[in-house]
Amino acid sequence: MSGSGKVGRRGHPTVGSLDYDGTPITLQGLQRRPFRDGYHYLVNASWPTVLLLIAAAFGAANTLFALGYLALGGIANARRGSFVDAFFFSVQTMATIGYGTMAPRSAAANLLVTLQALTGGVCLALMTGLVFAKFSRPTSRVRFSNVAVIGDYRGRRCLMLRMANERDALIVQPQLYAVLLRAEPEDNGGYFVRVHDLHLVRDRHVFLSLSWLVVHPIDERSPLHGATPDSLSRDRAAVVVSLTGIDEALSQTVYAQHSYLADEILWDARFVDIIGPRREGGWLLDYSRFDDARKVG
Repeated sequence: MSGSGKVGRRGHPTVGSLDYDGTPITLQGLQRRPFRDGYHYLVNASWPTVLLLIAAAFGAANTLFALGYLALGGIANARRGSFVDAFFFSVQTMATIGYGTMAPRSAAANLLVTLQALTGGVCLALMTGLVFAKFSRPTSRVRFSNVAVIGDYRGRRCLMLRMANERDALIVQPQLYAVLLRAEPEDNGGYFVRVHDLHLVRDRHVFLSLSWLVVHPIDERSPLHGATPDSLSRDRAAVVVSLTGIDEALSQTVYAQHSYLADEILWDARFVDIIGPRREGGWLLDYSRFDDARKVG
C-alpha cells in the first residue's frame, strides 16, 4: 500500500502512517526527531495536555534550581538544608515575586538567581506566545453525520452525507472536496491506495448556516459505479470529505474533515428530514435526528 498521512475513523490526521481502515501501517526508515515539532505538537494538543505539560515543566525547573541553591547553601533566612524553602525561593525568583524574607547571600547564589531570572523571562515569553497561538487559532464546529448513505435521490443512485454548522457565526463561501480511498491490486503484486475524486452535485455554497446534504451521483463515471458493500470492505475503502471556508466573525479560514469507512456507509437508505418550517416563521433544525437514517424499499 502507499499513502501519506492518516485518516482515522473520525477524520483526524495523524502524521506518520495511513490508517483509514483501523489497521495501523508502521513506517520504516524515518529519522524521528521528537523535539523538532514540539511547538506544532503543543499548538495542536488539547488544553488539558498543554496545561499539564506547562505545570510539569515549571515544577521540574524550580526543582533543579532549588537543588542548585541547596548545593550552594546561599539563601539567607532559609532553614538549613530545607528543600521546601529552596523550592519556594526558586518559585519567587522565577516569578519575580520577591517577598523579601529570603535572599541570596553569596556570589554563586546571585549568579544562579541571575540565570534563573533570565530563564524565567524566556519561558514566560514562550508560554505567552503558545497560549496566544492556541487562542487565536481559528477552529470550526462543523458537524458531520455519523454515517453516509447510498440510495435513490431525485431519480438517481447517489452517495449522500450531511453536515451542519453548530456555531451562530456563518461560514462564508464554503468549499467541499470529497475523495474515495481504495486499495487496488497492482499488476506486479501488492496493493496501492488510489485516490479517486468524487464529483458532487454542489461543492460550494454562498454560506453554511443550516444543514448541507452532500450528494455524489453514482453514474458510469463514478468510482463507486458497480461497487457493493462486500467490495468496499474487501478494498478497505474510505470516503474522505474536507471543508474550507471563512469564519464570518473572525474573517479567517477554517476547515473541517471527516471520513467514512465501508461499514459506516448504509446501503439502500436515506436520511430522515431534520429541517421544517415553524408556525411562527423561520425554520427549525432538529439536531436530535441529525444522524438518523432509514432503510428504503
